[in-house]
Amino acid sequence: MRDISHVDSVGRVDLRRLDLNLLVSLEALLQQRSVSRAAAQMGLSQPALSASLARLRRHFDDELLTRVGNTYRLTPLAVQLKELVRVALSGVERVFTAQPGFDPTSSRREFSLLVSDYVVAVLGDVLARLLAEEAPHARLRLASNTPEMVDSAEQVLLGTDLLLLPHGFVTDLPHRDLYRDEWVCVVSADHAAVEAGLTVQHLATLPWVATYHGPTASTPAARQMRMSGIEPRVQVVTESFLTVPGLVAGSDRIALLQRRLVDLLPLDTGIRALPVPFEAGPLVEAMWWHPAYDDDAEHRYLRDLVERAAALAVGPANSA
Repeated sequence: MRDISHVDSVGRVDLRRLDLNLLVSLEALLQQRSVSRAAAQMGLSQPALSASLARLRRHFDDELLTRVGNTYRLTPLAVQLKELVRVALSGVERVFTAQPGFDPTSSRREFSLLVSDYVVAVLGDVLARLLAEEAPHARLRLASNTPEMVDSAEQVLLGTDLLLLPHGFVTDLPHRDLYRDEWVCVVSADHAAVEAGLTVQHLATLPWVATYHGPTASTPAARQMRMSGIEPRVQVVTESFLTVPGLVAGSDRIALLQRRLVDLLPLDTGIRALPVPFEAGPLVEAMWWHPAYDDDAEHRYLRDLVERAAALAVGPANSA
């Protein structure tokens, strides 16, 4: 039976009567999928954490962890709660570490960014260098974005500082444009079929390496291509732009990549770039954040840092 003593008639939780320490227990349990391992992580006795699990089960009216053989598995609700708990704890930490001002020279803050490997290749080293110079005790965490994270960006950005992503995926969130790029087609350096140039017919008949291919996951250029009536024959799907050259070189496959990334590749990658034979549209890389952090001093510093890194990495004349 669900414990509803802390829930009102419209489903709101009375935080005054809720033990927020249960969030910490819940995160450990969902992460470790074991009462004994979670207890060890938290420095608690196993009976103490078992009692917390029992309270959580009553509250959610769900087992959360179910035994299958010698292991425990998360229930569907527990899987759903895993990211929500991480975001909630991150928000609590932000509240109790907030300061009226921000001094980067003494900060031990970890700044977290969701990025693609393309962004890391273009901006990563410059951003890391600037942060090390200005905030030597701070840390930069560059985590890979995923289609699922992008689809729930507003929720995810409550627990992550910034999402670096081109226009075309996220709307209705604060953002700042960083720089412009363009899409190019890449083929094997020895691809004889396109020796005289790439045509729309080639796009429709040659096999493709697609990045982030799915119902809601695709590059803006790939979506634009489909809107132009060109349906690619996808042979390989990868969620890493840096793996594309190796999947194209020495084959008859074709792919779309960002010009700046191609220019950063070693000369012996075995591919060559060709102009896109359709209107691919602009590629404007931007940083996105949750409006809750508009006036946060630490967050304002990070946004300024990323903007300066973009200007240094691509040159002021090329910044958006």
